[in-house]
Amino acid sequence: MIDKLEFFLALARQRHFGRAAEECGVTQPTLSAAIRQLEDQLGVMLVNRGSRYQGLTPEGQRVLEWARRIVSDTRTMREEMRAARKGLSGHIRLAAIPTTLAMVPMITAPFQEKHPDVTFSVLSTTSLQILTLLENLEIDAGLTYLENEPLGRVTTVPLQIEQYHLVTASGTPLSDRKSVTWKEVSNVRLCLLTADMQNRRIINQHFAEAGAVPRPTLESNSMIVLFSHVRTGRWASIMPFNVAKSFGFHEDIRMIPIIDPDVHHTVGLVATYREPFTPLVSALLHEARILGERNEALEHVHRA
Repeated sequence: MIDKLEFFLALARQRHFGRAAEECGVTQPTLSAAIRQLEDQLGVMLVNRGSRYQGLTPEGQRVLEWARRIVSDTRTMREEMRAARKGLSGHIRLAAIPTTLAMVPMITAPFQEKHPDVTFSVLSTTSLQILTLLENLEIDAGLTYLENEPLGRVTTVPLQIEQYHLVTASGTPLSDRKSVTWKEVSNVRLCLLTADMQNRRIINQHFAEAGAVPRPTLESNSMIVLFSHVRTGRWASIMPFNVAKSFGFHEDIRMIPIIDPDVHHTVGLVATYREPFTPLVSALLHEARILGERNEALEHVHRA
């Protein structure tokens, strides 16, 4: 039953029998037969079939919810037993929005120092895609915004508060200012994240609050691309202070707080809400809480 549910989850993700079979490492006839056996066992049709996959039936959608729960519980049980035998080991799959990528080593480095047999993979993606990946059991946790847009049923650990800065080369317009307004920044040649990124939607919202409209002449889903263009002196960008700082301080780069409005947003770790957590996710949440508490203490010192 568990193997059949795994096949069914893969089919729901891939929406294609051939790709689902490839993901599971079986032939397409084997996967198709397993799905039919699952339908026979449950007494309902799960998949609309024609010449190709045509989606799940209403009963299939409901079974999908059960399958996610059952498979997740099974993986947790197996991981707990492996940890009991051999200590913490395995692989953690993380996804992060671009503005949090520089924060990932602050979690993975101390985690792997404590648990050297654990490996990581890190994917850069959008906040909406992180929630989809969590729901489909394709990642274990994500780093994203904790406000602004609905997160659903997840466990959250606040890690850091973002404060937006104009990042620009020395000698460019506004580079000699101690602070700038969103209205003033709207008149600068900007390079920004693409519109599918929540960071960009937040930035657009604050421009609108200031009665301004940004007109970036370059967009990218990579913070490295944006910072590289800022260094040419032909573009400026808007970045959280900690993100800009992660690229290293340079005398030719200025980071200027943006005010009017002066805004802050919280980013953190999210994981699917469940009890118990897998040993790996439980240890990851613990490491994230340590980082969040340390950052909160530093923030209090900075404000004082």
